Amino acid sequence: MDEIANTAEGPVRGIGRADGSLAFLGIPYAAPPTGKRRFQPPQPVMPWTEPLDATAYGPTPQRRPEDNAIIPEPSVPGTATLNLNVFTPALHGSAPVLVWIHGGGYSAGSSASPWYDGASFTRDGVVLVTISYRLGFDGFGVIDGVPDNRGVRDWIAALEWVQRNIASFGGDPGRVTIAGQSAGGGAVLTLFGIPAAQHLFHAGISISGALGDLPRERARARSELLASMVDCEPTLEGFRGVKERALTRRQFEASLLGKKGLAATTATLTDGLPWGPVIDGDLITRPTVDSFAAGNGAGKPLMLGATDDEFTMIFDNAPRALRWVPVPFALRVVEKTGVLRRRWRRSNRARRGAGPALGRFVTDRIFRSLVVRVAETRRDAGTWVYRFAWSSPVNGWSHHCLDVPFWFDCLREEHVAKMTGAHPPQSLASEMHSAAVAFVTSGDPGWPAWRSEPGITRIFGDQPALSRSAYDDALPLV
Repeated sequence: MDEIANTAEGPVRGIGRADGSLAFLGIPYAAPPTGKRRFQPPQPVMPWTEPLDATAYGPTPQRRPEDNAIIPEPSVPGTATLNLNVFTPALHGSAPVLVWIHGGGYSAGSSASPWYDGASFTRDGVVLVTISYRLGFDGFGVIDGVPDNRGVRDWIAALEWVQRNIASFGGDPGRVTIAGQSAGGGAVLTLFGIPAAQHLFHAGISISGALGDLPRERARARSELLASMVDCEPTLEGFRGVKERALTRRQFEASLLGKKGLAATTATLTDGLPWGPVIDGDLITRPTVDSFAAGNGAGKPLMLGATDDEFTMIFDNAPRALRWVPVPFALRVVEKTGVLRRRWRRSNRARRGAGPALGRFVTDRIFRSLVVRVAETRRDAGTWVYRFAWSSPVNGWSHHCLDVPFWFDCLREEHVAKMTGAHPPQSLASEMHSAAVAFVTSGDPGWPAWRSEPGITRIFGDQPALSRSAYDDALPLV
């Protein structure tokens, strides 16, 4: 059964589902970023009067299939890529709202993933909104004459749409929680640190958050290098003269980081992700954790955490010779400061073998130490920390993205078994999803806040369920 919702821009026709919930897919929140709008901030859509069909996912900024992606994230062709999806229990009411920002290293990912379907949240009385945003160079490259951080501005435009329109979908604009995983978790932290975005949301969930915080000159240098790779001038007109496909094909190359071999794998430790939010002196004026120290976002509840071994699996297929490299020598690839290496080794003696040690070090440097830094820097703000400790029987690691189907309570969805094995624990998914719903609904996931009992952490997938030392092994990198 079709359903009509009225937005400020015009009516939209969605889908009535068997469980009684509704889905509205591919609603444009900004005009297509093409032609003269390419590389510009998001522009308003032209209003319409006849019901807009919102029964299929809209075009995605991700243009190439990501066949090796852990999360199935389809690429949908088309130009109107700045769109969002709304899943709601009913058009009438005032339900809490969860806005999901997908991950993908700020260069990939798709809001059309079946894992991000809102069925489990609408079942529990929450409106779910999933948003798309410009990726890679189009979203985060530096071009003189146009604003930086176009992808960030897309997040803000989508949140502005939510404030204007979510009441028409049965949602409460006064109870909006932003959430995301990996780059999406980094987006949540970035938005918490932006003064101009504070009125658009009321709480946040950062799952395995990876920050951008790229210095502008570094992003500019990469943009100029990309221009030379596609044979154009590093100007607005120069980049507009290059087909999007050409930029997309070259923007991921390791040469943009100036590293080769194993060093290219770990270059994000020292040089950051190839593309991501830039400290531009305008929208983002300083590193995100420094913004927290200045009090930004202090009045908003925040839940955050990471998996135990986010990227340890990337070393499973490392050259066999790596097995014979002593751990202290292997760590020199990812950390030049000897004192820091030795401190970390003292806290991680159980990490035997160069691959597992490198994997945990990368995990601690990018993800787990950030959890502690954010929790500590937010001082007395309401901050809840978790740790995901369940290991996949497929590869033995509690790895990146493994927790996503648990948060969404979608263990039966396509491709999940490839990652979790045939019998993932439904009880764990029920616990985690319930904690997310409780946080979205009340601002409290159900365990003590980090500062109310210093260092307290909810451990999912291990016993005991609460610990004050869950992140101690990452402390040398904080």
